[in-house]
Amino acid sequence: MPLTWEIGALTDEQTLAIETPGNVFLVACPGSGKTRTLAYKVASELSDLDSRKKFVIAITYTNKAAYEIEDRIATLGVDTEQLWIGTIHSFCLEWIIKPYSVYHPDLAGGFSVINSYESEEIIKELCSKKGLSIYDCGFYYTGSGYELACLDQSKHAKIKAVLATYFEELKFTNQLDFESILKYAHELMQNNPSIAKILSSIFEFIAVDEYQDTKLIQYEILASIISAGQETPRSFIVGDPNQEIFSSLGGYAMDSKELSTLTQKPYTLLKLSKNFRSSARIVSYFENFSTESTTMVAASPERDYPSEITLNQTIEVDNLAGEIARLVNHSVKDLGIEQSEICILAPWWIHLASMTRTLVQNLPEYEFDGPGLVPFDRDRDNFWYKVAKIALTHASPEMYVRRLRWANDVLSELDACGADVSGLHGRDYLRASNSLDLDENNGIAYLRTYFESIMQLLKIDYRLFTTLTNQHSAFFASSEARVNKLVNEGNAYVQDIEVFRRVFRDRTGITVSTIHGVKGGEFDTVIAYGLLHDIVPHFADPSPIDSANKLLYVLSSRARKNLHLIAERRTRRFGSYETSSPLKNISYIYDTN
Repeated sequence: MPLTWEIGALTDEQTLAIETPGNVFLVACPGSGKTRTLAYKVASELSDLDSRKKFVIAITYTNKAAYEIEDRIATLGVDTEQLWIGTIHSFCLEWIIKPYSVYHPDLAGGFSVINSYESEEIIKELCSKKGLSIYDCGFYYTGSGYELACLDQSKHAKIKAVLATYFEELKFTNQLDFESILKYAHELMQNNPSIAKILSSIFEFIAVDEYQDTKLIQYEILASIISAGQETPRSFIVGDPNQEIFSSLGGYAMDSKELSTLTQKPYTLLKLSKNFRSSARIVSYFENFSTESTTMVAASPERDYPSEITLNQTIEVDNLAGEIARLVNHSVKDLGIEQSEICILAPWWIHLASMTRTLVQNLPEYEFDGPGLVPFDRDRDNFWYKVAKIALTHASPEMYVRRLRWANDVLSELDACGADVSGLHGRDYLRASNSLDLDENNGIAYLRTYFESIMQLLKIDYRLFTTLTNQHSAFFASSEARVNKLVNEGNAYVQDIEVFRRVFRDRTGITVSTIHGVKGGEFDTVIAYGLLHDIVPHFADPSPIDSANKLLYVLSSRARKNLHLIAERRTRRFGSYETSSPLKNISYIYDTN
């Protein structure tokens, strides 16, 4: 039955994007309702399916985005049984590698997937022998090899030697890491065209979110499926080239013409140009950093809000924490902003560790949230992370649908590992989980007890299954390492069970994040510091001005009402940092407060 919606639920631009037939390439400005449009489009495609054998696929950049879109679809009353939604890595693993691994010589004898912690531990040990840091050894695969993320070319020879040993170790142990999932999926598709043909007959529609963060190898994997069919699968590609900030990791904002050539299919280019998030003043400000010619119109109900936009270039780094604390108090006490609607940003995590510790000490009346404060392993493909989501959330009417989906995912994983879950439904899992009353205040200890207890209630001995045992060890090794690191940085409170539970709640405290980590977020007040040349952009960036503009565009467009920018006075070995060039060079009359 075709999906219908009430008049006024969508704008004319959003409606046009959803109702345009064929393949659509949608350029969406910040705050334009991209996620809403994508959810309605996917829901519309699901409601139009005329075969139980067909699927609608939605590729998101993060699992968080996948959950948000799926929740929105569920509220529209559309059956999601024939929807697959998740990241490109999960897609490749589930739809390409697992069913077709027998066709690749490196995978035919079996394989296991290691998490990021295990991968980093191997590389860290190899790096120590070469005088390198784990941060030097980032890489990403292309269709013809791999590229290094490190911009310092003087280190490349050593990095390649480390990675060569690392790749050999993975191959010897039949293990796949995060990046090699893409490599093997690409090779399977290239060497076995019949796979693309089969998938193109199963998929009626493919949606891709945040195309500007998509790697070329990912485009090629999806394009091979899209081009293999005749009328289907149709595709819907959404993103914003101005927010292409993952280029060092291979992110590439392909345009509609390039994609049409790659997929051998025509695309209709459409735009979402109305910003429903920010005040007119905020929109006007972040347009200064636009690198692509786009039209943006402030359409927020609070577009006339008298936004504060400040730039502080005189504060000394020793006084930085005090200035940020002042801005937080000003936002809450003078402007009436909720603490959960405040975000503190810095370019790198190294800038945030000590700052967060200081702010927690100096602002005891506030809570702080953020990816860097998550005290356990967040490898979303790890079975025990999926179990942890249910363990750390309470039963409630609002959470029922989401927790039921998680429970069914856990049972599906158990079944895939060979455990007998016949006769069990997600509702049975939730009843068992809800019956547990564990008196444990330490988060790690709580999860250990919960995992043992829930498996006993389900009558499953997970130790009989190598995959589950290995992932159990990896989950706790990584989690304990994270907790110890945070405790050593002065954040002893992270061990508490309530901190663990906070990870899966709607945010309640001040968000602390990097510019990259806050992508997709929005807040009433954004406070950003470390906006210095050679940091924004990175000192070795080959396209410094372009990269700096995109980072400043992303961080500024997160703000709904107020934006406070800080280029503090820092010294370095050979002189002092200066304000990031694009920030320094724009002509703007800032506020003072």
